[in-house]
Amino acid sequence: MPEKQSEGLALDQHHLIRVATARLSAEFAGTFGRETIERFLDDSFARLQPRTTFNTFLPLLTERFARERLQALAKIEGHTAADRRPSVLFLCVHNAGRSQMAAGWLRHLAGDRVHVYSGGSDPASEINPAAIAAMAEIGVDIATEFPKPWTAEVVQAADVVVTMGCGDVCTLYPGKRYEDWILDDPAGQSVTEVRTIRDEIGERVEKLVASLAMDLAEPN
Repeated sequence: MPEKQSEGLALDQHHLIRVATARLSAEFAGTFGRETIERFLDDSFARLQPRTTFNTFLPLLTERFARERLQALAKIEGHTAADRRPSVLFLCVHNAGRSQMAAGWLRHLAGDRVHVYSGGSDPASEINPAAIAAMAEIGVDIATEFPKPWTAEVVQAADVVVTMGCGDVCTLYPGKRYEDWILDDPAGQSVTEVRTIRDEIGERVEKLVASLAMDLAEPN
């Protein structure tokens, strides 16, 4: 990584980035070369570093973000033709509450039968603690998730894009199914108040899963 982007990282974190490069290069061998892997890691690092307060975990988050983006790019470029699973992207402003709860619900209800993405137009530094607590009450753990910006390849790879309060800044691509969910923002609200939002999101996700039922193939 360029030195200006990796300033502040400890030696062990630099090591973790090198390990991530090797791991992703092996994972995407035959699909993407090392140069592409390094480019996506570098760009993912640059997008996350100014926003995250968890610098210790930045290399791990960078690897996860880069992996998600590379998987999306592989779909766009036709490298995953045998994978028939639909992809759903949840977009909001901060990617800290509504979109994270929706993604958690969808993973909970559909499991590995669907690719789930989320992102924000102006990501926060961490997930809303009230959203984490409310989802934990129903047995859904979103504590290990992290706010991230949406990227072009993830939007293009999605079959369904669900927007939540991001207005005109939400990117629109032709040929996709778009839904706009009008929901209260859980930011600054108590767990009691967030439960209502959580349950409404759950109902909407259940309907989304039902609408995708014909496309939900068993994972390969």
